[in-house]
Amino acid sequence: MANNQFITPAKAARGLGSAKSGTSDHIRQRVTAIAMVFLVPWFLYSVIHASGAGYDGAVEWASKPWNAILLILTAGAAFFHMRIGMQIVIEDYIGKTGTRSALLILNSFACIALFATVALSVLKLWIGAGA
Repeated sequence: MANNQFITPAKAARGLGSAKSGTSDHIRQRVTAIAMVFLVPWFLYSVIHASGAGYDGAVEWASKPWNAILLILTAGAAFFHMRIGMQIVIEDYIGKTGTRSALLILNSFACIALFATVALSVLKLWIGAGA
């Protein structure tokens, strides 16, 4: 009885309450943010120095195993972080159910497509350098 004490009758009738998924989204977003605290400075420093060596130098840099792995991890963390953030914004501010569902699906597909593009590009450089 004490748990339902603060729910208004209208809210109880509509079934609007906690979706029970906010905590996991919060934790996932914080974990990706912590990962990016380390990955983004490395990425910026490395890309600036690699680009100074021209195209061939940048390709050589990206084809090294550690750089390729860290590039893929950086992209993965960034796109997952972006997907969760956009999902929260869409869920909070889009009222129409159909529009909200379409945007959530588009958000997931866009993030997956962007990550796949980056990962495949880096893998092509990495594998192509060994051939």
